[in-house]
Amino acid sequence: MINRELIRTKIVQLTYAYYQNGNHNLDNAEKELLFSLDKAYDLYNYLLDLIVAITDVAHQRYDIAMARYDRGEGGKPSHRFVNNRFAKQLKENTALNEWKEHQRQTWDDDITTVRKILDSIEASVIYQEYLAATDFPTYEDDRDLWRRLYKTLIVNNEELDALLEEKSLYWNDDKNVVDTFVIKTIKRFEEANGAGQELLPQYKDTEDRGFALKLFSNTITNAEEYQHFMTTTSRNWDFSRLAYMDVVIMQIAIAEMVSFPAIPVSVTINEYVDLAKEYSTPKSWRYINGMLDAIARYLSESGKMLKPVPER
Repeated sequence: MINRELIRTKIVQLTYAYYQNGNHNLDNAEKELLFSLDKAYDLYNYLLDLIVAITDVAHQRYDIAMARYDRGEGGKPSHRFVNNRFAKQLKENTALNEWKEHQRQTWDDDITTVRKILDSIEASVIYQEYLAATDFPTYEDDRDLWRRLYKTLIVNNEELDALLEEKSLYWNDDKNVVDTFVIKTIKRFEEANGAGQELLPQYKDTEDRGFALKLFSNTITNAEEYQHFMTTTSRNWDFSRLAYMDVVIMQIAIAEMVSFPAIPVSVTINEYVDLAKEYSTPKSWRYINGMLDAIARYLSESGKMLKPVPER
């Protein structure tokens, strides 16, 4: 699940914090990096479990409505949503339940938020159309319902995002990325797999954990050399006027260019320009784009980087 986009984001955050907190212990910083990546995977599981929690609350409401119906009070409630086969399969999922066994916090601690999300689901056109359909829903219908509900009502849910940030500082910037993995997981579910349906592994590629540690370590241990590359290629710029985040982002980008021969230069530059748009000043990305292109050409021409620099 954890991909290089998320790893780069974490390294930008932690490299900046490494220099700001004044406690320059690389071993501790590396442990912090791995812990933050573990927390991102926890968020992935926690958001999958939100679907289970919502369905459980819906079942409670259904049972109350049925009891009223049995007493002759009101109409018979639809059982279509609470019998959603995708949600049932997710509740029985072996991997998710193994993860839950080791967690202290559950959605029971925030049941008010779960109920509010269910309220918004029940008020949605997506939900109303699902209940009103005359055909018996297929498994694919049930799965697609949750994909649509998640994209519409859980992604960019400000109240939910605020709650998750309160629960973990590590989740401040993770949810948007993790949401994409939850949606991908929903689309991958197959009824035939039952409780054994595989969730996404913690790391998308087996090499990514090593990529994270190597990139972070090289960024810190070779900082002086990398900053020399910056000053060498920016003689017409007042380096002291740069936002410190700009320096951090370029330092990590240089570490990636020289440490990972298989990653194209254009990929590295584009990734860190995007991070500058997210984390630095409004004008920073243009400067970083030009600087990294100049640095890449300097590294190539001086033999410090053995891969081609494409025309940009």
